[in-house]
Amino acid sequence: MASDKECVDKAIIEKKHSGIPEATFLEDVDAFMKTKGNEGAESVIRRLDEQHQKYKFMEMNLLAKKRKLQSKIPDLKSTYEMVKVLKDSKKQDKTLSTQFLLSDQVYANASIPPTDKVCLWLGANVMLEYDIEEAEKLLSKNLEFARDTLQGVDDDLCFLKDQYVTTEVNMARVYNWDVTRRQILKASNS
Repeated sequence: MASDKECVDKAIIEKKHSGIPEATFLEDVDAFMKTKGNEGAESVIRRLDEQHQKYKFMEMNLLAKKRKLQSKIPDLKSTYEMVKVLKDSKKQDKTLSTQFLLSDQVYANASIPPTDKVCLWLGANVMLEYDIEEAEKLLSKNLEFARDTLQGVDDDLCFLKDQYVTTEVNMARVYNWDVTRRQILKASNS
């Protein structure tokens, strides 16, 4: 994961983050609480806590998306590399010898004659046949998209971290403001 400084720098540079609402730092808690009128500190802290929980939920979803992408990228990369090997064997008009994984630790030897076609699993039990050139372009595009998406998720996680830290600080400041206010009221009543 990126360092705190990188997270802050990225958050300053890039303002749009997948619809994640930006937390506003409370500079002047006293002025802020005056604008809330009859709403007490407990109510404000409760709303801030709800916002904090939403940020944590978003973080959980983004981390799941990141794990999924991190597992998908190596598969895309190896498939892309294999298509390039098939393309090279076609150019050299050479039969390719390899082993196929049948099940856990069970392999079968195979010879692949030069070919113009390749079949790719697209997901949801769907396989399509492509020309090698077309498959290479598709896999290259998908690999680049997955990497860009992963970078976007990392940026969103940095931004989100900044937002929930800001919310935690706001909660602490409102709580401390309330404690100070109560101490002043208690001292004036004594």
